[in-house]
Amino acid sequence: MPKAQRILIYVLRHDLRLADNPVFTTAAKAHDQFTHLIPLFVLNPIQYELSGFLRPSEQSPFPEARSRIGHFWRCGPYRTKFLAESLFDLKKSLQEAGSDLIIRTGETHSVVRSIIDALNREGSEVKAVWVTRDFTAEELDEERRIRKALPSSVSFKVFDDESTLICRKDVPYPISELPDVFTSFKKSVEPLRANARVAIEGIPSIPPLPIGMPPQTAPFLIPGALDDFINALQKPLLEKPDVPLISFPEGTRSAHSFVGGSTAAHERIAHLLSSGAASRYKDTRNGLLGEDFSTKLSAYLAHGCISAAQIHSALKEWEDRNNDGRENKGSAAIRFELLWRDYMRFCLEKYGADFFQLYGFGRKGRKMGGEEWRTPSSADPGAQDAFKRWLTGRTSTGLIDAAQRELLLTGYMSNRARQNTASFLATRLHIDWRLGAEWFESMLVDYDCASNWGNWAHVAGVGNDPRENRMFNPVKQANDYDPEGKYIRTWVEEARGIEDVGCVWQLWKLHGEERKKRGIEDPLVKIEWSTKKRAKTYGRFKNEHRSGGGGGPKRQQ
Repeated sequence: MPKAQRILIYVLRHDLRLADNPVFTTAAKAHDQFTHLIPLFVLNPIQYELSGFLRPSEQSPFPEARSRIGHFWRCGPYRTKFLAESLFDLKKSLQEAGSDLIIRTGETHSVVRSIIDALNREGSEVKAVWVTRDFTAEELDEERRIRKALPSSVSFKVFDDESTLICRKDVPYPISELPDVFTSFKKSVEPLRANARVAIEGIPSIPPLPIGMPPQTAPFLIPGALDDFINALQKPLLEKPDVPLISFPEGTRSAHSFVGGSTAAHERIAHLLSSGAASRYKDTRNGLLGEDFSTKLSAYLAHGCISAAQIHSALKEWEDRNNDGRENKGSAAIRFELLWRDYMRFCLEKYGADFFQLYGFGRKGRKMGGEEWRTPSSADPGAQDAFKRWLTGRTSTGLIDAAQRELLLTGYMSNRARQNTASFLATRLHIDWRLGAEWFESMLVDYDCASNWGNWAHVAGVGNDPRENRMFNPVKQANDYDPEGKYIRTWVEEARGIEDVGCVWQLWKLHGEERKKRGIEDPLVKIEWSTKKRAKTYGRFKNEHRSGGGGGPKRQQ
């Protein structure tokens, strides 16, 4: 093996794209330092269940990859499939560029060190390991472990994350002084069209893989075909589902049938622009049914298949050609949502571990409104039953049940539905909101740590811009956004054939025999609502009389 191989290892995480990737771009310009590049993605045992990759008769050295509080699978069947598709799409792009994506299982620092040792034994020289910065405790710990595991001859560099719309360096104050109110942050970085980061154009010419790449170590084996890879990821999850499996309602299809990867992401943007869906976005974004009421770009952003700057650049190019170089209300609304995503990421950087605490961003003491959170357990069987029914969409509140079943069956629900079902769990059932955040982490195809946990805390009233009595009324919301009950009837089969839409919104209002025949349970919470915009709530839980407030920014109840 020639000594001339000077190797760079790039550990990918949430940056699964070749274009507009600062690490690949920098590596392409560093031919004087490195002759070869290893793009490496590691399926680590904390976030991904690895038992499906075991060789026959082998045992996993790692515990199951489950969440801390609810013990759900950390990465459920829908996100694992999307991740696999994204990895293999990047793999194909790298192969076309004369390289490849190396996929391994195990603890990242151990995988990196084993590759370094194997290559060095063959006479090569690993010179550096690069990674993109992240701000969750797990990723920061991963970075520390990698750094500690490296030989003294190998340098370690952490690149700034450039997945945001606004460059972190362009935020006009230290992150420690980030406003706790989104509107204040927004004003400080406007106008977005002029201030957004410009995407790096072109595909970088990256160095090739080194000769003599070591294989995956025992007890795991990485399948070479996409279908086999997906099966390995999903097999343990499907064999031991967190909740009982339910059947897909007849005649129903997913609103998120997209495959993962940069190729599909750019095809989606092209469709949004050419079809006019992007221009209509502000008017349709609160929809519940169909593929084009929202951009459906969130999963691609979460996995780094596409960057916010690439979306901005595509919008800008369309505006320059078709709208005299100006935003329309649809493109402006898309940039607004991308900025909200930025804000959640900056909040995570600012607050760190507090982002995941029961009482929120630096709040100590009791929950909003003065009530304690309930924990589902044998000590509180009422909360235990309520949480199980919330998980499986059996609350007898139509909008909540439809949203939860859509999530369970497809890995997706709309932003409007997420706000309502989160508010229902946190502010009406008073159940520890972190359980809901963990369930979304497991099930959502577009799970993004900062957005998911930040939005849950926000709706629960313990995040940014905390306010008393923030509560969604899912009956009024159904009236506003599902006035004919189409969404609810799509996902809740027992609601089909009910003529009175009020009974679709509130299934418990059906007469006794009809309710019994349809298998509709007693409601967890009874919410009486009228067009006079007064809500009166009855139920098995205390202090269920509050109403008011909305969820995300500029969202109305």
